[in-house]
Amino acid sequence: MSDATDTLARLAAVIESRRGGDPDKSYVARLFAKGPDAILKKIGEEATETVMAAKDGDRARIVAEMADLWFHAMVALAAYGLKPQDVLDELARREGLSGLEEFALRKRVAREENGR
Repeated sequence: MSDATDTLARLAAVIESRRGGDPDKSYVARLFAKGPDAILKKIGEEATETVMAAKDGDRARIVAEMADLWFHAMVALAAYGLKPQDVLDELARREGLSGLEEFALRKRVAREENGR
């Protein structure tokens, strides 16, 4: 594993360890206790803050906000029984496909699933 993959795996383990914890003592436990809507709302807030930092061109703030966004996305993954490795596997699957090819493939699969 790479250092980045190790970091993601360690963080995912910490997030998972907070599930069912005391919401008064752990921010992550509080998010889990509030449920998926609260987690998803935080992702929206962090995404907006990331966009605003990028528009301002503030590199340090972009990194900080992106870290917040990734963190909350990892909480969402855990809430749905997923791990960062699932996302990494999907990115690896897409490697070598052009964005346009990947988009066309997703559209075709969606049409087939809808019986069209």
